[in-house]
Amino acid sequence: MDLEKRIFSIENDRDFEQVALDIFDYQISNCKVYQDYVKSLQRSAPKRLEEIPFLPISFFKSHEIINENLKPELHFKSSGTGGTRSNHFVAKAKLYEQAFNTIYEKQIGLPQQQVILALLPNYLEQGNSSLVYMVDHLIKRTQNGLSGFFLNNLIELVDRYQRAINQNKQVIIFGVSYALLDLIELKPDLSKAIIVETGGMKGRRKELTKEELHFALRNGLNCERISSEYGMTELLSQAYSSSKGIFTPSHTMRVLIREVNDPFSLVNKGKTGGINVIDLANLHSCSFVETQDLGKEVDNGFQIMGRFDHSDLRGCNLMVG
Repeated sequence: MDLEKRIFSIENDRDFEQVALDIFDYQISNCKVYQDYVKSLQRSAPKRLEEIPFLPISFFKSHEIINENLKPELHFKSSGTGGTRSNHFVAKAKLYEQAFNTIYEKQIGLPQQQVILALLPNYLEQGNSSLVYMVDHLIKRTQNGLSGFFLNNLIELVDRYQRAINQNKQVIIFGVSYALLDLIELKPDLSKAIIVETGGMKGRRKELTKEELHFALRNGLNCERISSEYGMTELLSQAYSSSKGIFTPSHTMRVLIREVNDPFSLVNKGKTGGINVIDLANLHSCSFVETQDLGKEVDNGFQIMGRFDHSDLRGCNLMVG
């Protein structure tokens, strides 16, 4: 079975580790940036997940990271709130689509039974957003004319929510943090919605802790079901959080927590450190990414604790908390 199929046929941790190690071999043979990085570390023969070198996420700003034998079908750019935008050249769109569809259906539901409302104005304005690509795909799967994107017309969003409820549809609202806070000013009753906040104040409002943000949304929107999406331009897999703020990664994704002052050492469960992400769906770029996020492993998932000092702000759920 080829790697593309094996990614979505994993049944246990042993399968995941073997696929990850095989992807490592594939990527150091086909992605020169990662190959050169691994060679510089002299760590080219890992035997376990914990021994795989993770590429610092900043390389996505300075290098074109892709299998050199393939041409990209998609080109995503980060929001670039802190300056230079990261680039992710995606060789095969179907891998991204299969990854996000699988985790969405498992944790949020079937789009065919939903109306999806997207309040992501800054992502729409800047273009080349992987989040917009994902949500647009999910919206089309709803096959419902009420689903759609909203820039500034919050009254229309609330109206469509009510019309969808009248159709007995489950309503999902994706929203960037500052826009969801703007929505509170209308004092809507969104008690039957599931809100998926995608983080990011984008310099429009004061940064809040995750707890402060969710408290404000629950009370201001009269909605108990507030989820977060952990995803980024440089990755093709996502994780969604429960009401307790615990993120459950997709089956194509694993999170390892590294020592803050030693990127090649991992910490034990419950201790805060830097987040390393294994994203098997990143098959044709780099599946092993050292992020600038702080977090900790907990039972049934992981939590986001904030960001490293002096790192760029990024619009994906990374508020200090």
